[in-house]
Amino acid sequence: MENHGNEYAVEMLHITKRFPGIIANDDITLQLRKGEIHALLGENGAGKSTLMSVLFGLYQPEEGKIRVNGKDVVIRDPNDANALGIGMVHQHFKLVECFTVLDNIILGAETCKFGFLNKAQAREKVNALSERYGLHVDLDAKIEDITVGMQQRTEILKMLYRDNDILIFDEPTAVLTPHEIDELMQIMRNLAQEGKSILFISHKLAEIMAVADRCTVLRKGKYIGTVNTAETSMEQLSAMMVGRNVNFHVEKQPKTPGKVILKVENMTVASKLHKNNAVRNVSFDVREGEIVCIAGIDGNGQTELVYGLTGLEPLAGGKITLMGDNITHASIRKRSKDGISHIPEDRHKHGLVLDYSLEDDIVLQRYFESDFTQFGFLRRKQIRGYAEQLIEQYDIRSGQGPVTMARSMSGGNQQKAIVAREIDRDPKLLIAVQPTRGLDVGAIEYIHKKIVEQRDAGKAVLLVSLELDEVMDVSDRILVMYEGEIVGELDPKTTTVEELGLYMAGAKRQEVREGAK
Repeated sequence: MENHGNEYAVEMLHITKRFPGIIANDDITLQLRKGEIHALLGENGAGKSTLMSVLFGLYQPEEGKIRVNGKDVVIRDPNDANALGIGMVHQHFKLVECFTVLDNIILGAETCKFGFLNKAQAREKVNALSERYGLHVDLDAKIEDITVGMQQRTEILKMLYRDNDILIFDEPTAVLTPHEIDELMQIMRNLAQEGKSILFISHKLAEIMAVADRCTVLRKGKYIGTVNTAETSMEQLSAMMVGRNVNFHVEKQPKTPGKVILKVENMTVASKLHKNNAVRNVSFDVREGEIVCIAGIDGNGQTELVYGLTGLEPLAGGKITLMGDNITHASIRKRSKDGISHIPEDRHKHGLVLDYSLEDDIVLQRYFESDFTQFGFLRRKQIRGYAEQLIEQYDIRSGQGPVTMARSMSGGNQQKAIVAREIDRDPKLLIAVQPTRGLDVGAIEYIHKKIVEQRDAGKAVLLVSLELDEVMDVSDRILVMYEGEIVGELDPKTTTVEELGLYMAGAKRQEVREGAK
């Protein structure tokens, strides 16, 4: 195999990367062919982002070597990566909000003549690139005024402007609408046809099957294998990723909802970011024995809606009734004691006290109950017993069981701890905000099962999700939020992902009849 340098754009050979107490990448070999789209698949904490960060020069490996176009290289930092033609679009974009698209693209790679910036020439080059690859975006718009999908195109143009031939995409579809995802897939195909080599990190199997030529699977920091997507199936990939077979569909029996638990009337919540209200005049009900899902693209008022319901933000107008009681101005603890459980969107900010032990985080809202407190003192033994029971029941994996610091656990296990705590409080209303965000298929399957169990036990569930599969699969009714308003109510049994996407993007809306449910 003397000529293999011609076949591969990048070879990562026997890469090992350690962090304190964990081997993030354990002897991993990944070979990217020229002109191919190569997916990197794995559950949370499998080591995908770490491996790509090693390739981009953000981390140095303890062992192993990297070859680019057949030559051994050392990549000390992202500038070295860039010089070798390697570009990366990060999961959270690295753009300057108040700059225009064009300025962001040329930032750090400006063409200068006699010390002056030659913008006209730069604009010409960018226009030529956007034509060639079908990446249309308004070059004079400010980043803060354009959609996430357009921001992503800006990031891609930034790589192409630097003549990068090896492109890394880290979970590129996490923030896009279904329509934008289709467009991105087409852009990736165009790039590969033009001879670019693409690595993309994902845990969405359908996308990998649709666009990748080959797929490399990592599990718990180890290399499991590389397969041709044409010769594999989603079931096979998920079994490689998780190590067992996974059921993709949520099993649920039809159920007739009972009485109204939560009633929201004309709710308005102010926005911290801009002058408009984040939630505008929203009304809906959630009844016992049903899962109502609020769907929408991130940033359309879902967060503020939940803050208003749980008491994290005051209402600017409107009324909230729980089981017939007006709780519009009730304190957070009162709402919690009255039967609202909340799986928050930001598990670090609102879900856990990171420097508490797991057992203390598990009794956060209940430590004052007589089960856990006697004569003003915490009953440590009872708390430990209760924590151990939930750890076992929910398979919460941590280094030292109940006394593990919450901070040291992986994101997926922090999430399971919150889900366990909130569901076990036996709420009347469960508000679950992106309960499976960033979890892998195995953990998702488990949490979905738990949410459906709550519904079947006659609880009211309000699910807020950005994952379309989750919206379609778990909910009994879908309310779509767009720019702070509910623009449609859909039935998951009769609607399609495409229709849902149109409502989410604001292209379709139902006229909500006065007083109609």
